[in-house]
Amino acid sequence: MLQSFKLAIKSIWGNKMRSFLTMLGIIIGVAAVIILVSLVNGYMAGVMKSYSDMGANQIQVNVTNLTTRAVSSADVYQFYEENSELFENVSPSVTISGKVRNGTTSLKYTTVQGCSEQYMAIKGFKLQKGRSIMYSDVISRQNICVIGAYVAKKLYGSAENAVGQKIKIGENTYDIVGAFEARNKDYMYSGGEDDFVWMPYTVAVKVAKNANIGDYIFTVKEISKADEGVTTIGNFLQEAIKDKELYRVTTMSAMLDSMKKQMATISNMLGGIAGISLLVAGVGVMNIMLVSVTERTREIGIRKSLGANRGAIMQQFIIEAAVTSSLGGIIGILLGCSATAFVGKAVGISATPALSAVLVSFGVSVGIGLFFGFMPASRAAGLNPIDALRSD
Repeated sequence: MLQSFKLAIKSIWGNKMRSFLTMLGIIIGVAAVIILVSLVNGYMAGVMKSYSDMGANQIQVNVTNLTTRAVSSADVYQFYEENSELFENVSPSVTISGKVRNGTTSLKYTTVQGCSEQYMAIKGFKLQKGRSIMYSDVISRQNICVIGAYVAKKLYGSAENAVGQKIKIGENTYDIVGAFEARNKDYMYSGGEDDFVWMPYTVAVKVAKNANIGDYIFTVKEISKADEGVTTIGNFLQEAIKDKELYRVTTMSAMLDSMKKQMATISNMLGGIAGISLLVAGVGVMNIMLVSVTERTREIGIRKSLGANRGAIMQQFIIEAAVTSSLGGIIGILLGCSATAFVGKAVGISATPALSAVLVSFGVSVGIGLFFGFMPASRAAGLNPIDALRSD
């Protein structure tokens, strides 16, 4: 074995350019697998963090109220009070339409939502100026609102300027009592998470002219009890409405799990596409090894005449193919790991080399050397020693 390994190194070193060209496909394939999988994983980690920041402890509830079977906000709040040891916050969610504007300046994609005084805690926003919605605003149906950082900047120049001003939504005017800090000061955009207006849900219901609220958001006190929260809410709604088709209860954690599976599938697909180049490289290894067998026919004949058996000849050429592909794999790993951070920075993704991609791509490169080296090795081992010695 050791002697075969030494012969393989000697053969590779003696044909540097040919060996490098043989390895090139493997180098590119391994590097491509590492870079693509690492970038996808980096992007996925960023998306997961973003959604986690939105609240992994949140439970979304959607109810279709009918004339004969309906759940009111009073029913939901009573249920919340009865299960206060499980749930931390609750808020109705009423979305209304209407152009948001100040004077002649208007915004097209701003989310206008009615909510309770607990909504700020649910969403995890921080006030920059003023105050948030209070319980007294809700019960007295005050025409007030709080706005996101994007709205404050675009319509008033800053949060400081916005608080105390009036804002028009559709045909109605509201007093701005608070403005929130930006989630990401360097990346605010129209329709983004900082482009919103919140008002008391009792006011939004009046504007929407729909007394039946269909959407609610709960938060559990412990993320580990999210499934218990879903079950508890589901039992409450089933008892009240008696039709599973009329309500839906989902958790952010369930959405994250689903997204993780989808992203993992995409990662595997991209890795597989990049891995095709490794198969192409394997064909190159086989072709070069066949050429090597042809060039060394006389050497094989001499070894066989001196007593080398079929197994020894096969071992020599299989090890040579495996060493060639392994060296290509190592170079590819070094190149892929070095390029991952650079490419990630260029496309705005925080990416680090994925250990799984490194191990799998290297294992595949070694496997390719063994698999595609078998045919040339078998051909070399099957040569007749007398015919081989006559070869020029």
